[in-house]
Amino acid sequence: MSRFYVLFDLAAFATFVAIWVGYGILVERTGYAPARIHTSMNAYRKIWLARTLDREVRMLDMQIMAALQNGVSLYASISLLALGGAIAILRLSDEVISIVSRLPFAIETTRPVWEGKSIGLAIIFAYAIIQFSSSYRIYNWVAILLGAMPLAQAKDTAEAANHVKRTVRMNEAATRRFYRGQRAVFFALGYLGWFFGPLTLIASTAAVVIMMWRLEFPSDVLRAIEDQ
Repeated sequence: MSRFYVLFDLAAFATFVAIWVGYGILVERTGYAPARIHTSMNAYRKIWLARTLDREVRMLDMQIMAALQNGVSLYASISLLALGGAIAILRLSDEVISIVSRLPFAIETTRPVWEGKSIGLAIIFAYAIIQFSSSYRIYNWVAILLGAMPLAQAKDTAEAANHVKRTVRMNEAATRRFYRGQRAVFFALGYLGWFFGPLTLIASTAAVVIMMWRLEFPSDVLRAIEDQ
């Protein structure tokens, strides 16, 4: 592998990291954040948790919590399986390189380069698992706060209002970590392009960003939420 190609390969990876970090900052910490689905749904979380004070029986609310936790658990399981796949690719580097080299669009690579890319993929999925695990744990705390919600007859008290605010903030924290884990899974799909070269990495990363942008910003779901 020429020195120019190695530098181009590293530059493509640096571009991938910069896009991932930049996208996260864009949707979480800039003026574009209010336009995304996650931010719009936060308003409905506040409405939902405030309305729990009007209900004597809160089985519906606990069922919603169970559904949220199941979604996080599903993504965590998928990420765990993907992590195992990345480790398997790392252990079978010679065999995988031999198979990939026969593909018509294959590029020249070496075992150290392939193993380095495999380790990077494993790290991405490990990060996703950490985020999903953190989200699941926080949702458990949200369930506890929901169970400790003041009774309906005390809904107009300051303690009830403060408890709703605490529960909403905890819910938002869990959701924020879930979206970070989900974002890592999506970018892992873009990262797969690096196994076929730097240009493929840039193209696959751009495709992933466009897909996520369409899901979070000018999507039919966002229009439905903000239809009023």
